[in-house]
Amino acid sequence: MTEHHPMVPSNILLNTWESDWFDERENVDVLWMQAYQAGADAELEACCEWLKDVDEVADELRLARRGAPISLKERAFKALKAVAAMTETPEDIKIIRQALEQLDD
Repeated sequence: MTEHHPMVPSNILLNTWESDWFDERENVDVLWMQAYQAGADAELEACCEWLKDVDEVADELRLARRGAPISLKERAFKALKAVAAMTETPEDIKIIRQALEQLDD
């Protein structure tokens, strides 16, 4: 197979799920739910990308199908979990930095 299908998870995500399973950090049911959610999210993003030229329709579709986005605090906790597992991305570091910048001194 020479063409990568857009619904196939990235190698990084597959490796993370595999490690979580083999290292017994996560239950198989949770991994299935994460995989299902990742596929649904990828499909939604593909639809939104297709609709991006229609005024605000993509944003309205995303809001209708996923509800309000998760808070910066919740995103920062997820990013911190990725850092602790050494699977962080540059986006994870950016989210943590944004969350910390919002804290009072």
